[in-house]
Amino acid sequence: MTIIQQMINKYDPITLEDKKHAIKEVLQEVVLAGLSKTDFFTHAAFYGGTALRIFYGMDRFSEDLDFSLLVADDTFDINKYFKPISDIVKSLGLNFEVSKKDKANGSNIDSAFIKGNTRETLITIYPDSADSNRIIHNEKIIIKFEVDVNPPMYADTELKFRLLPFPYQVRVYDQKSLFAGKIHAVIARSWKNRVKGRDLYDFIYYLSLDTKVNLKHLEARLKQTKIIEKDVKLTRELLIELLQNRFDHIDYEIAKSDIKPFIKNQNNLDIWSSDFFKSITKDIKVDL
Repeated sequence: MTIIQQMINKYDPITLEDKKHAIKEVLQEVVLAGLSKTDFFTHAAFYGGTALRIFYGMDRFSEDLDFSLLVADDTFDINKYFKPISDIVKSLGLNFEVSKKDKANGSNIDSAFIKGNTRETLITIYPDSADSNRIIHNEKIIIKFEVDVNPPMYADTELKFRLLPFPYQVRVYDQKSLFAGKIHAVIARSWKNRVKGRDLYDFIYYLSLDTKVNLKHLEARLKQTKIIEKDVKLTRELLIELLQNRFDHIDYEIAKSDIKPFIKNQNNLDIWSSDFFKSITKDIKVDL
């Protein structure tokens, strides 16, 4: 059994969709392992939904790999990490290419895509399965890789370790800073009328872990995106007010439809409502 098969078998995938998700999640960990062999984590930290899944046990699938530089650097070059990523993926028997995404004007985000042919990948991992016959020939497995080159201040990080595909370490936002980033997403995406049920799902997960919020980092994020003015002091009371206002303006049916493809137990969504989210927010804890 190959290392890739060993990693995928831990997911016990049954359906074709299960297998696709498992491949993507394993590929994410392979990419992290490849980056750990470079100087990447001396300059950047891992954060976002995939970090929450891999290092804090969240039970939903996440598509992207999100990173943040430790210090703002407009000269940061994401391209230098493409070959190390490609090399480790190929060394494990998979055929994926890494390519840069054109940067939007004024964006703080450098992006790349890691792409491979779905049918070819399935045949490689499951040579005895007929599932590959159900895939259109040009379908791609795609993982987005993003780096914030102008990050808000005051995030705290820690080193985390994994054993497969080989022992490696990753610099990750700590739980309080991850929660701050998620709360920012819940609040800030509202101004663009983008309802992401995944943000709400993660918000509940952080609260279930009794996670405190890194309030200084969240304040820096909210000021960077002009959600609050530069002279405003973010307090626990103001945070609750911002969140409760947001929860009053969400279409929860749209939010549920967003998260459903990423989770197995959908009965947990039945309770979602403005009253539910406002109630669980009242006891939110902050780290000053």
